[in-house]
Amino acid sequence: MVQHPDQYLEPTPIIDFDSPAVSAFAAEKAGPGEDPVRQAVNLYYAVRDEIYYDPYRIDLSAKGLRASTTLEQKRGWCVAKAVLLAACCRYKKIPARLGFADVKNHLSTERLRQAMKTDVFYWHGYTDILLDGQWRKATPAFNIGLCEKFHLKPLAFDGKGDSIYHPFDLEGNRHMEYIRFRGHFPDVPVDGITETFRREYPDSEAVLAAASFDQDVDAKTK
Repeated sequence: MVQHPDQYLEPTPIIDFDSPAVSAFAAEKAGPGEDPVRQAVNLYYAVRDEIYYDPYRIDLSAKGLRASTTLEQKRGWCVAKAVLLAACCRYKKIPARLGFADVKNHLSTERLRQAMKTDVFYWHGYTDILLDGQWRKATPAFNIGLCEKFHLKPLAFDGKGDSIYHPFDLEGNRHMEYIRFRGHFPDVPVDGITETFRREYPDSEAVLAAASFDQDVDAKTK
């Protein structure tokens, strides 16, 4: 049996479930009852679908990564959404940590490909949740509306198995390929992510600064 380590239950400056907004959101979205599996599942779907996925707005400052910031903005990239889910779980006393992997994304916008100059997404983030003595991977990144536009099968989470990206979309095209799992962390490894992004995506911030992910998705999927 896996123990419940305190470090996966505590608030941090980034996983700030002690903020009024995050605690209220978690309390509401977890639903009634005391079953941690049901609560984690409810929180997963709330973060997945009520927070819009936006990879153009990556802010690696503590404020930019905070769960409360993502909740306020109602949008965020994969790491920001994983942080929010972890914060909500910790508020409900469900141990949660952050997992990371490098993935090859075969489906993205043209502007994102130009900015990154690669189809490899380094430090893709997900939430690792301790349920029934097992760590379960939960990936709340792509909201249901985005999946429908890109013809992707939405990721489901039942708290009994891992929820990670599908290798193919609904039309059989390659979607996501996991290249490397980087492990799990009690908080966001900001320095490591920043170093990698500066090395691998040196021009991305300038290219994406004035762009709209919503508009680019609509243009791509018309």
